[in-house]
Amino acid sequence: MEDLIQEISTIYYIKSALIIAYMIACIFFIRGIKMLGKADTARKGNFYSSIGMLIAVVAVLFESGMMNWAKGTEIAPVMIGYVFVIAGIVVGGVIGAIWSKKVEMTGMPELVALFNGFGGLSSLLVAIAEFANKAHADEGFAAFSTFTGGLTIAVGAITFTGSVVAWGKLSGKMFKKQTVIPSKNLINAILVVVGLLAILGYTFFEDLALKVLCMAVITILFLVLGVTMVVSIGGGDMPVIISLLNAFSGVAASFAGFVINNTVLVVAGCLVGASGVILTLIMCKAMNRTLYNLIFGSFGATGSKAKSGEEKEPKALSVEDAFLILEAANSVVFIPGYGMAVAQAQHAVKELAAKLEENGAEVSFAIHPVAGRMPGHMNVLLAEADVPYEQLKTADEMNPTMPMQDVAIVIGANDVVNPAAIEDKSSPIYGMPIINAFEAKTVFVLKRGKGTGFSGLENPLFTNDNTVMIYGDAKQTVSALVSEFGES
Repeated sequence: MEDLIQEISTIYYIKSALIIAYMIACIFFIRGIKMLGKADTARKGNFYSSIGMLIAVVAVLFESGMMNWAKGTEIAPVMIGYVFVIAGIVVGGVIGAIWSKKVEMTGMPELVALFNGFGGLSSLLVAIAEFANKAHADEGFAAFSTFTGGLTIAVGAITFTGSVVAWGKLSGKMFKKQTVIPSKNLINAILVVVGLLAILGYTFFEDLALKVLCMAVITILFLVLGVTMVVSIGGGDMPVIISLLNAFSGVAASFAGFVINNTVLVVAGCLVGASGVILTLIMCKAMNRTLYNLIFGSFGATGSKAKSGEEKEPKALSVEDAFLILEAANSVVFIPGYGMAVAQAQHAVKELAAKLEENGAEVSFAIHPVAGRMPGHMNVLLAEADVPYEQLKTADEMNPTMPMQDVAIVIGANDVVNPAAIEDKSSPIYGMPIINAFEAKTVFVLKRGKGTGFSGLENPLFTNDNTVMIYGDAKQTVSALVSEFGES
């Protein structure tokens, strides 16, 4: 009897300790995500979130189920849960370390897209594994956990294939041309309705074979839905869809937490899902879009050429002449875009900004929420170059002062400075809030060539009377300007 009491006491204390550990992990998650909202605390916020995840993982390792896989069988030593956990950590850690070292900053958007997809896929696999575990143990299926399992599979499948498509678009390895699916909304609606019916069947059918069939239907339909939902989204709108898929990955993780009865996974998934939805709504507002249009529309397709730019040719300027204008400038604003990431010019831009300040100019950076190809892309690049946070301005902060700016330097940005969003009702981006670079006294546009860029839209800014083009690699151009200041 004393042994039994001792065993019960031990189990009680372990479970209590696990609950406390999960609560502490959740506090670290919440605090970490809050700190991620500001550039000057983002690094610390990431560290806090990592500590929370470490606590959560260690706590999970003390769950009783981890130590009892295949207990009593001849292969018990091999089947212990810790063996698989350690193997997963080693294999995943090696892959992650190699990948993180090799990936360039220009490859970060597609890497983030894949991370979202892997998160959705892992949640999907957790739900399927839990179903297989219960079926093998003949434990029976509770309606709530089975229903949330079906939702986990559905959302995880959408996230996985949608993210793979986003990765293909961003990397240029798949779906290079705009893809149009006839009756896309009708097809998606059918997939959703049939998929939801399959989830209900998966939840309430008693026969195991029917449950397996419904699970297969859910998986296939929502894998297809992930493709059809994302494939028609234009390249210029990828930052928003990546943000939405990030939210989906969090929702899938939260559902998976209900499936395996893990509180910390539910909380972490809800935090990721909620923050992802908030970011998506912010980015939709920045593009004057609605979440409904994001999911059910096919905006972002290439549009007609800008009316004002068809009759003019852009004026080119040499670095030497550009330097003379910058030397006399009292205020300069940098407007970065994906071209800065491609050229890896952020450090050179920081040097030029420092030279301009030494010369007496007031320097600022105008950051559009959807500049680049992932949320916060420009902020990440400029933070890497140690650009002071107080110099980073939003479009709302910068636009009222734009007519007073002597020079606006646009570095590889297109849609976020395109006046067609204000002037051309036929443009696909009409109504989208932009950075009003065209109002500056002089506009330098640093561009590799004369193409329309990733989104395929013509930009009448390039042919304005106050705009001059400086063609070539952005890093080399900016470095040449820095050298001119050094020689003066």
